[in-house]
Amino acid sequence: MAAAAPDAPAGFSEAPAPTATAEPEAGGEDSREVRVLQSLRGKICEAKNLLPYLGPNKMRDCFCTINLDQEEVYRTQVVEKSLSPFFSEEFYFEIPRTFQYLSFYVYDKNVLQRDLRIGKVAIKKEDLCNHSGKETWFSLQPVDSNSEVQGKVHLELKLNELITENGTVCQQLVVHVKACHGLPLINGQSCDPYATVSLVGPSRNDQKKTKVKKKTSNPQFNEIFYFEVTRSSSYTRKSQFQVEEEDIEKLEIRIDLWNNGNLVQDVFLGEIKVPVNVLRNDASHQAWYLLQPRDNGNKSSKTDDLGSLRLNICYTEDYVLPSEYYGPLKTLLLKSPDVQPISASAAYILGEICRDKNDAVLPLVRLLLHHDKLVPFAAAVAELDLKETQDANTIFRGNSLATRCLDEMMKIVGGHYLKVTLKPILDEICESSKSCEIDPIKLKEGDNVENNKENLRYYVDKLFSTIVKSSMSCPTVMCDIFYSLRQMATQRFPNDPHVQYSAVSSFVFLRFFAVAVVSPHTFHLRPHHPDPQTIRTLTLISKTIQTLGSWGSLSKSKSSFKETFMCEFFKMFQEEGYIMAVKKFLDEISSTETKESSGTSEPVHLKEGEMYKRAQGRTRIGKKNFKKRWFCLTSRELTYHKQPGKDAIYTIPVKNILAVEKLEESSFNKKNMFQVIHTEKPLYVQANNCVEANEWIDVLCRVSRCNQNRLSSYHPSAYLNGNWLCCLETSENALGCKPCTAGVPADIQIDIDEDRETERIYSLFTLSLLKLQKMEEACGTIAVYQGPQKEPDDYSNFVIEDSVTTFKTIQQIKSVIEKLDEPHEKYRKKRSSSAKYGSKENPIGKIF
Repeated sequence: MAAAAPDAPAGFSEAPAPTATAEPEAGGEDSREVRVLQSLRGKICEAKNLLPYLGPNKMRDCFCTINLDQEEVYRTQVVEKSLSPFFSEEFYFEIPRTFQYLSFYVYDKNVLQRDLRIGKVAIKKEDLCNHSGKETWFSLQPVDSNSEVQGKVHLELKLNELITENGTVCQQLVVHVKACHGLPLINGQSCDPYATVSLVGPSRNDQKKTKVKKKTSNPQFNEIFYFEVTRSSSYTRKSQFQVEEEDIEKLEIRIDLWNNGNLVQDVFLGEIKVPVNVLRNDASHQAWYLLQPRDNGNKSSKTDDLGSLRLNICYTEDYVLPSEYYGPLKTLLLKSPDVQPISASAAYILGEICRDKNDAVLPLVRLLLHHDKLVPFAAAVAELDLKETQDANTIFRGNSLATRCLDEMMKIVGGHYLKVTLKPILDEICESSKSCEIDPIKLKEGDNVENNKENLRYYVDKLFSTIVKSSMSCPTVMCDIFYSLRQMATQRFPNDPHVQYSAVSSFVFLRFFAVAVVSPHTFHLRPHHPDPQTIRTLTLISKTIQTLGSWGSLSKSKSSFKETFMCEFFKMFQEEGYIMAVKKFLDEISSTETKESSGTSEPVHLKEGEMYKRAQGRTRIGKKNFKKRWFCLTSRELTYHKQPGKDAIYTIPVKNILAVEKLEESSFNKKNMFQVIHTEKPLYVQANNCVEANEWIDVLCRVSRCNQNRLSSYHPSAYLNGNWLCCLETSENALGCKPCTAGVPADIQIDIDEDRETERIYSLFTLSLLKLQKMEEACGTIAVYQGPQKEPDDYSNFVIEDSVTTFKTIQQIKSVIEKLDEPHEKYRKKRSSSAKYGSKENPIGKIF
């Protein structure tokens, strides 16, 4: 439960929690499904000090796997010839089942034989929280086949009284092996399991065996075995059925699971041991048991240091309630962009109190994206960053909430953009063996530095050309945020002509393209981390692309490189053409307006030139119907004039453009024609040549692609003499008969589970209640004490611009968290009571 709020200081009042959908009645969640969702993200960083081979070649070819118990769910690339392999592979996946251990195995790749397991890191599920969000070195432990177990066994025990023919009585133990669940795969296939059932005591070891079940990880045995547990005695001497105490304490049932190896050795799958004294007070005992390793399974005679593995692990388990429970918290979060100042909003406060801002950023960005609230929120927190920025050359270079939100946004919405832009070239680079090393110190024997420079320049030019021509594919959300950043940067540094570009390039080049180039596997552009030579090539390309896109360095006489060889190489690109190409690209991705202009900024000029336009009348075409006009396109409007510099004759606001497409030559028997379809009659235009026509179509499509009502289909011919020439439809308002080539805006639909994201945010607030309490107390301190800060450590780490508003928001956060605590606690109690110890959901044996 949330901590109680302190007394409100002067100027403060208890703020009511925001209201949304009506809260369900008490107990209502009992009839609705609560989703338990597990996920794992993190990074396999590197291993070090692995045991070398004993022979002359001491190096190993290593890879690492992630296993849920014994099930492999992820595998890294193979790092060749190293005893300290650097993997640097990030991972994220949903966990669809229960598990006991999360394990990381380091293997030595063997071409001719089975891969050798060098060592492992095994972490109990309940201990994962101790390592969350921290990079940690783990010592590798020996891999003993007797300790590699998973699965559970369903068992029933009974004590029967058996009277023999001669009148004597004996006690009989009945062991019913019912089933197993979740046994491991063997060599990638379901196993052939069987069980041995033994009654073990000081002087006895009676063993029986089930039948083998073929190709199953969930065998149904349903076999019953009988064991005598006490000596026969005269029936007349016993007044009632009773098991002798000394025998009960010394006997146990042991069940061992094996995979039938047929022609090879059987493989141990795990065991359980159940003392017969569980029947001391009950006539029968039935339960599920987790399979355990053998007694010596965790002990090894090996004492060698196997090496260590550096990991970053973040495991989450969320209990997602029905949607109506999250209404108040969602309402509070979604109004964040409208809170003044933004630092007093719930979303900003979440970033302030989380131990790791990255934990807060992902669910926050996804939730705000889902409700179209990310652009105003990102703009507001970016403006807060700008207030603290004193030097235009360092704009958006920090690791703030604003930059992290934009980084995460670009990863989420920009994946398709990166694939269509970078993947073909990155595939070519990664699959090529061309050397691009230009550092004289790192050159290999036989390398020619001039040839390497040409190889590198070829790749840089090809990648650069693709990027600067890719604005059509840039997602709308990115363009909208870039537009806001550009405007704010210009207002913050009005005397710096380059800041409007560096504000955008610091994200799209430095934090997006350059990062994706050097780490293609992180953005799903390549299946694995590239080999060392390719990594070096990509690093050199990334540095060059980053510098080409950085307007702060392009405006100076010298590049920003520290290395002499990179400075020499970059001289090849210090030409006006590259600068103009970058400027044009940044203009195109940041000059779109999807709302009314505030009038505080000038429109960006995009293109102008002389073309012919057809008159807007209905008369049959003739020479007199086409007139030469001067066309001008800005980020706000398309206009044409009789002559350059004259007043506009006709204006089409960019926001009114619905499509821009080629027009079939047969419409007017003229080549190089295109049509601008807008809210009035289509504008038919003839360019002077095909190149010019394509350029105009391209730039018009780019500047209008964010419009909300863009068409998905159009008529490729004109409407003349009462019908469309293409489809002969008579209605001038008939739907288009051909799909638009530009299609809908470049955004890719993102599947976002808003309830899960809100639940994750609830969990983060719950985990950070102590820090939230400190922030609340800091608000009171600031409001009451107006003198010099005597103890700044109490609140100097918080951004509190308006202590009163921040205090009220914190009160609202605590209120909605307290209300959400109630159904969560009720569910936990219900789950705990329903999952009886020994049930399939809560098997016996979790404490080792």
